[in-house]
Amino acid sequence: MAITYEFIKECKQTGARLGRVHTPHGSFETPVFMPVGTLATVKTMSPEELKEIGANIILSNTYHLWLRPGEDIIEEAGGLHNFMNWDGSILTDSGGFQVFSLSDLRNITEEGVHFRNHISGEKLFLSPEKAMHIQNALGSDIMMAFDECPPYPADYDYMKKSVERTSRWAERCLEAHKRPNDQGLFGIIQGGEYEDLRRQSAKDLISLDFPGYAVGGLSVGEPKDVMYKVLDYTTPHLPKEKPRYLMGVGSPDALIEGAIRGIDMFDCVLPTRIARNGTCMTSNGRLVVRNAKYARDFSPLDENCDCYTCRNYSRAYIRHLIKTNETFGIRLTTYHNLYFLVKLMERVRTAIREDRLGDFREEFFEQYGLNKPDAKNF
Repeated sequence: MAITYEFIKECKQTGARLGRVHTPHGSFETPVFMPVGTLATVKTMSPEELKEIGANIILSNTYHLWLRPGEDIIEEAGGLHNFMNWDGSILTDSGGFQVFSLSDLRNITEEGVHFRNHISGEKLFLSPEKAMHIQNALGSDIMMAFDECPPYPADYDYMKKSVERTSRWAERCLEAHKRPNDQGLFGIIQGGEYEDLRRQSAKDLISLDFPGYAVGGLSVGEPKDVMYKVLDYTTPHLPKEKPRYLMGVGSPDALIEGAIRGIDMFDCVLPTRIARNGTCMTSNGRLVVRNAKYARDFSPLDENCDCYTCRNYSRAYIRHLIKTNETFGIRLTTYHNLYFLVKLMERVRTAIREDRLGDFREEFFEQYGLNKPDAKNF
């Protein structure tokens, strides 16, 4: 099997899992945050810098790489690892989320989805078979099944039909997957906020024996308490011997809460996206470095951080770069935000090892300012 999960221990205080995922391009400990490299690059970061901060797995996007440069070019280059000079693990999503989020003009059929290219407007068609073909050509370590990602909120009847379609598509993905010995395919559990539909989706997909499972359809606009409630009644149905991936989640509080609820893998564009407008994650909460009050602040972004950015550059300098649209400023804030989340998950893993993740959560939330009624989060 291309992907295997090694369970290490459970936190006695919270039930969170410490584990290790083994892939054809190396292993990584979980819970883990995966930086997003949509177009075969994590924006402004080199592969060497990603390794420097401790990232062992990154995510790329099937839909975007299909459109540009095309999976055939990447396959000709020897696969995504060779193409982008990254020898660590890579996860590719199926393209389903982009089809449903980027195109207003789409038609969902049993065969797949007809929609328009968000760049050129040309008509396109993506099916479970096509999504598998593209990902097989990309050569990622972990592939995702093609699913329907319904909007939030969606009524029960629509969601029920959507879940049933996603289960049928999952079977077709397995049948179309041509490289099971060197690429692992994860199933995606849907069902919105409906407990019985989440349970049914989990049952359907577990019966297909995927090497890993993702919880999809969250972080799509629902309140965080709804997301946590869905995780509370979904993860207990997932196999303990396989990795669990919560898609599209990357705020510090949600990473900790997700780990406590048994999630192993997370990804999100949040740290790189907010870095581009000068918003930084720090141990004391959100810091918008472009604000005028930092014009003469010669301290680092975070006094408690030892990343390259914080060791070498001041808030005043980074603010100057961001305000003058200098690319180096975005590189510095991106480096810092990714480092912050990668190191946060290291601390979460240490807390699980020491059976004190609940205590760590309280300490982190207190310092981060999340216990305040007017706390600003991401």
